Amino acid sequence: MLLQQKSSERRKTGLFVVEGMRELRHCIEAGYMVDSVFLCPSLMSEESEDVLPPSQVYEVSPAVYEKIAYRGSTEGVVALVRARMLRLEDLRLPETPLIVVLESVEKPGNLGAVLRSADAAGADAVVVCDALTDLYNPNLIRASIGALFTVPTVAVSSEACIAFLKARGIRILTAQLQDSELYYDTDMRHGTAIVMGTESTGLTDCWRKAADAHIRIPMCGRLDSLNVSVSAAILLFEAVRQRQS
Repeated sequence: MLLQQKSSERRKTGLFVVEGMRELRHCIEAGYMVDSVFLCPSLMSEESEDVLPPSQVYEVSPAVYEKIAYRGSTEGVVALVRARMLRLEDLRLPETPLIVVLESVEKPGNLGAVLRSADAAGADAVVVCDALTDLYNPNLIRASIGALFTVPTVAVSSEACIAFLKARGIRILTAQLQDSELYYDTDMRHGTAIVMGTESTGLTDCWRKAADAHIRIPMCGRLDSLNVSVSAAILLFEAVRQRQS
């Protein structure tokens, strides 16, 4: 299915693919419009049909389903969903928001894992800056287990994101090794944006210069970096700890 393979096809049609009942349930609860659903009854659980929206539903055989499904173990459900691109102005943020910002993170699996951590920590938004993969990549949706739909997620330029954060008085904390302090010595109780870049090159100068503080996770081994999704989880739950203490 081209929608699963090509971002250009997703942009052209305005559709993307959601597989699995858990992911589809989150998608529907987030208000996305389902265009059509392909079902393989022999692979579905009994409660699956209660979740399905009133849209065009097509039953397919196991052989056909195997060809249209991007991955196995998806409970016999593949849906085509209308894309919805949020803007920064669409975000409904509380007085002291907790935001994750990712600059040029390329791997869909990493983005999906960060979204899962953001959901678990109750983050108010994830902003993907200068994105190198589109938000509706099937690998991203799979890795996020539907967290793409539970956490408001926006794709914008770094410049637009910095201007948005500054205008709202949200502190920018950049994760970097150079000229930084330990993350647990940094106040995250107020409006906070935790900013991370790629593992290979880190953040660009525009973020380093815009930062209110530079933070780092202590590295006690011989390597000098963690996977971005692991780093995001550590920093997010430090913010949760501070806000609950």
